[in-house]
Amino acid sequence: MSRSYDCADAEQRAAGLADAASTLRMSQLVVLPTDTVYGIGCDAFVQSAVNALLAAKGRGRDIPVPVLVGTVRAATALVENLGPYGQDLIDAFWPGPLTLICRANRSLSWDLGDTKGTVALRMPLHAVALDLLKDIGPMAVSSANRFGQEPATTVEEAGKQLGEAAEVYLDDGPCTDRVPSTIVDLTSAVPRLLRRGVISEDKLRAVAGYIATDGAPQPAASGFEPDPKPESAAKADPDQD
Repeated sequence: MSRSYDCADAEQRAAGLADAASTLRMSQLVVLPTDTVYGIGCDAFVQSAVNALLAAKGRGRDIPVPVLVGTVRAATALVENLGPYGQDLIDAFWPGPLTLICRANRSLSWDLGDTKGTVALRMPLHAVALDLLKDIGPMAVSSANRFGQEPATTVEEAGKQLGEAAEVYLDDGPCTDRVPSTIVDLTSAVPRLLRRGVISEDKLRAVAGYIATDGAPQPAASGFEPDPKPESAAKADPDQD
C-alpha cells in the first residue's frame, strides 16, 4: 500500500524524505512536489525503474523522461558541455522554471527513452524536491498523471491517476504556479526556445543575447505541464516540470 506524508509537518516531512530516499534506492517510484506541478520520479540510473515510470504514466519510450537535479555540479556531470550560454542561463535562472536540453555525457549508463543522446535538465525551486534530490542524486521525473490527462496540482489528484504505482507520496499542498517551465535547447551553436513558459524571451535574451524561437509553442491554456510529443525523438519530454 502506498504511503503518504504531510510535508507541512516537520516530523512527517523528515520521515517522508527518508522513506522516499529508501524507496528510490529500491528502484521504486515516488510522487513529489515541484515548483510547477507534482511529479512522479525514480532513480535516473535504474532502467527498470524508468520503465516502471513510463508504464505508470501509460506512455512509450518515444517521449523520454527529463531529469531533475539538486545541484549544478550534478547537472554538469550529466552532460558533455553546457555550450557558451548554458552556465550563464543556469546562474540566472536555477533553481527555477528553466529546462535545458543538452548533449548527454556519453559515458553514463542510463536509459531514459529514445533521447538520441540528449537530456532535459532542471533544478526545481522547491525545498522538498531539492532536499530529496541532494540526498538521492539525479532523478528521472515526469508530471504525476496518466499520459494525456491533466498533470496533478495536488497529491490527491496524483493519487487518483497513479494509485499504487508510486510507493510514496510527498504532500506539500497545492501547487501555486501552473505555468510550465521554459525549455531551451543548447545542443546547437545558438540557444533555441522549444517552449515558452514562466521565463520570458526577453529575460532569456538579457542573459544569452540571442535566442532562436522558430515558432516555439505557448503553454497550454490551462497552464498545466503537458506531456507533448517532442519535435523529434532527440527532444526530451519537457518536465515536470
